[in-house]
Amino acid sequence: MLSALCKRRENRLDAGHPATYYLLMAAKVDELIQGALDLPVDQRISLAHKILASIEPPPTSEIESAWDEEIKRRIGQYDAGQSKGIPAEEVFGEVERRLKK
Repeated sequence: MLSALCKRRENRLDAGHPATYYLLMAAKVDELIQGALDLPVDQRISLAHKILASIEPPPTSEIESAWDEEIKRRIGQYDAGQSKGIPAEEVFGEVERRLKK
């Protein structure tokens, strides 16, 4: 649905002109942003994740292999007592605290 501003621009500008397209898209983007900002925090996080994931390049076998090695390294450090875990309550409490800022 086009906003009133978008409709006014559409009536004044030549529909075939590239500037018209960019003005209409800018208005639509502004509407999308405002709609997204009106969502509850958990839905905004989900939306942001989906948008970011949509522009991520697909993982390569090299990247997957590097992550597998990193995971093994971290588990090895944990098992050897070289690193300590953080209780989930603390982690989620910190996330919640940061989201409220």
